[in-house]
Amino acid sequence: MPATDPSAPPRCPWAEAELQHVYHDTEWGVPSHDDRHFFEMLILEGAQAGLSWATILARRENYRAAYGGFEPAAVARQDEKKQARLLADPGIIRNRLKIQAAVINARAFLGVQAEFGSFDRYVWGFVQGRPRVNRWTAPAQVPARTAESDALSRDLKKRGFKFVGTTICYAFMQATGLVNDHLVSCPRHQACAKLR
Repeated sequence: MPATDPSAPPRCPWAEAELQHVYHDTEWGVPSHDDRHFFEMLILEGAQAGLSWATILARRENYRAAYGGFEPAAVARQDEKKQARLLADPGIIRNRLKIQAAVINARAFLGVQAEFGSFDRYVWGFVQGRPRVNRWTAPAQVPARTAESDALSRDLKKRGFKFVGTTICYAFMQATGLVNDHLVSCPRHQACAKLR
């Protein structure tokens, strides 16, 4: 775990606790090309709807266990008995619609992979294959949605995905590095801007 250096430039203000620090410093805004990671972030961002990211991040390992390491094919096979067990699992958000959406999304995810060869190839098309590097100086400037997240949301919904509104899609894009929304004062902004 990275040590907190009081003389270091401040990280983005949303990263308030140690678990968030690690996620912010090692993952958020880093361009991903791993289909398993994309599926994980779709599940987690969908689970976040109406909740804080800190709540979901604290349960991430429980989600990893519940959803077979975020392997889409394994989640796509989950039947009603498995979903009923998940509804009783205190380690995840016990919301019937979100648990059902994970299975629906796994099946739709496999459909995207079959059509495009990978989810990576599909999703990067929404930013023309290159991360959007923004230059925000204050948290209030960071949008909750963009034209790209609107387009991604519309297309995912058309393909049958659930819990993929434009705000969720924008958070997904930030999480997987399609968008670099680190503030310019944050040391991670420049580090992530060099990545493709």
